[in-house]
Amino acid sequence: MNSSTVPTSLQPLILEVPTVALSRQQRFPRSRISIGAARAFVVGTVTEWGVADRQDDIRLCVSELATNALLHAVPPGREFSVKLSTDDGLLRIEVRDSGDGLPEVRYLSVDESRGRGLRLVNELADDYGVVEHAVGKTVWLAFKIPPA
Repeated sequence: MNSSTVPTSLQPLILEVPTVALSRQQRFPRSRISIGAARAFVVGTVTEWGVADRQDDIRLCVSELATNALLHAVPPGREFSVKLSTDDGLLRIEVRDSGDGLPEVRYLSVDESRGRGLRLVNELADDYGVVEHAVGKTVWLAFKIPPA
C-alpha cells in the first residue's frame, strides 16, 4: 500500500477537548473611578476569554453591582472585589463587599430617578443571587455563554 492510500476500515479519530474553567479576580478601592475600572476589567477579561455574546448586558450588570457596592456597601477605607469565572458554558461574575445589608429589587414610581439597578440585573442576567458572609456579602450573576 502506498502512503497516499488510506484503508476504508479506518475511521477518523475524534477527540473531545475538555472545557477549561477560567477564573480571575481584582480588588477595587472605594472610589467613583472604580466603577469604570471594574467594568473595564470585566469586559477586557471576557474579551480575552473569547466571550463575544452579551457583552452589553454584562457591562451594564457589572456597572450596577459595582455602583451598588460603592454607594451602599463598602465602608470608608475598604475595597470591593470582582471575580469572574467560566465553567460549562456559564460565565459567573461576583461582586464582594464588606458592608451590611442585602440588596433587594425595588419597584418604584416613574418619578423616582434611582433604585432600578437590580431590576435591570434581574432582567438581563440568566440568574443572580446573594451569598451572605460573616462580614459582608457576595452578589453574583450568571450568563449562559456559548462554548469557546
